[in-house]
Amino acid sequence: MTVVKNRALRGVLMAFGWLWVAIGFIGVLVPVIPTTGPIILAAFLFSKSSERFDQWIVTNRFFGGIVRSWRAGEGFTVGAKAVATFAIVASFAFSTLLFVTNGYARAAMWSLAIILVTYVISRPTKRTVATPDVRVETSEV
Repeated sequence: MTVVKNRALRGVLMAFGWLWVAIGFIGVLVPVIPTTGPIILAAFLFSKSSERFDQWIVTNRFFGGIVRSWRAGEGFTVGAKAVATFAIVASFAFSTLLFVTNGYARAAMWSLAIILVTYVISRPTKRTVATPDVRVETSEV
């Protein structure tokens, strides 16, 4: 991790990091808003601006697992990919159907949506480890 030397730039990066943490937290509460992407972006910004906050997000009990998995190159779970794909398609559909009237702008937005979905799907799929069903038998005397 290389922290930026310029103090003003570090402050800007840290502020954006906290903005993305807030968006990620909102994503925990609101199902349509994604959590993983904003948290990974916040972790990147913290890694460039503050060793303290980088350590905080890596060890955070809610977000730390996402960051550690991403940095280890493990990718996303199948469920995370499905949620991200749904959120991308739903948000772009909502935006282009209700707010964008220009055909070129719609085409550009859907092109971006396709690129985003392709990126998410192309990331490595994290394997979940099944925990064995352990039963403890007791003998009564």
